[in-house]
Amino acid sequence: MTTGTKRRPLQELTLTEKTVSRALSASRAPIERGVARLKAWRIFRRSRCTPNRMMPIARAILTLEQQR
Repeated sequence: MTTGTKRRPLQELTLTEKTVSRALSASRAPIERGVARLKAWRIFRRSRCTPNRMMPIARAILTLEQQR
């Protein structure tokens, strides 16, 4: 897992460090939005089946969310 660079006390980030952090944020944002949308569906909070059976359901929900 890659994370952005944190600002050190009393110092600013260099232009390169800022650019890398922005690129990481931009690539991570769609995934975080997808996970947030999946968490909003009640079926995942109350499911009692194995994770293997939930994968097709998750794919179907993400497809429905993209169509919305």
